[in-house]
Amino acid sequence: MLLLVGDTSGKQGFVGLVRASDPNQVSVIEEVPLAGGTFSAQLVPQIAALLANHGLGKRDIDAFIVVSGPGSFTGLRVGLAAIKALAEILHKPIVPVSLLEVVARATGTYGNVLAVLDAGRAEVYSGEYELAPKNVRLYNEQLLPISEFTPVARQTVVATPDGHLAESLRKAGIPIISVDRPNAEVIARVGLQKLQAGETVTPEQLEANYIRRSDAEIFAKPDPRA
Repeated sequence: MLLLVGDTSGKQGFVGLVRASDPNQVSVIEEVPLAGGTFSAQLVPQIAALLANHGLGKRDIDAFIVVSGPGSFTGLRVGLAAIKALAEILHKPIVPVSLLEVVARATGTYGNVLAVLDAGRAEVYSGEYELAPKNVRLYNEQLLPISEFTPVARQTVVATPDGHLAESLRKAGIPIISVDRPNAEVIARVGLQKLQAGETVTPEQLEANYIRRSDAEIFAKPDPRA
């Protein structure tokens, strides 16, 4: 099975091709980094180049696995729009994956785990999961001020790929599991499990998991008629 895997949720992103038969048999053919701020110019040409470099065509893709958030509004819009267009043309399934869930699962632990990502503005994206060998239960994903997150974090296992955030939380006395920023292989393993479980969406159903409102919404002037 050939999977196209992508993540445009952060300041930097990537797109990759992966061969996989099951979550334990995942092989990255190639992963190409995408520079932040230029996703719209790079993404489609890089996908075309990836396929051409390995003698493949768009119709060889069996499924799309894409990080649906949380993260950059612009990056997510660009990435998901490209995947929607390709999936619609090829009639192939899309598997949206939460980056917070991937971070939680990357710890390799079981039980309750808080995955956390730096959201800027002294805030964090936080996802609470219960991890078991055969299933994952989501309790909540939310945006919190760091001041509100810290007391919650003292009560469970916390994981993050963000070095500065990990250092800040450790200084606050919170034990942290540091994980690498999820790459194509890690995201593909999570996505393939979801694909095999039938957790797919159509292009029309694919939506970004922003968690927080956009700047336009935050700073919009109130409607005087309200």
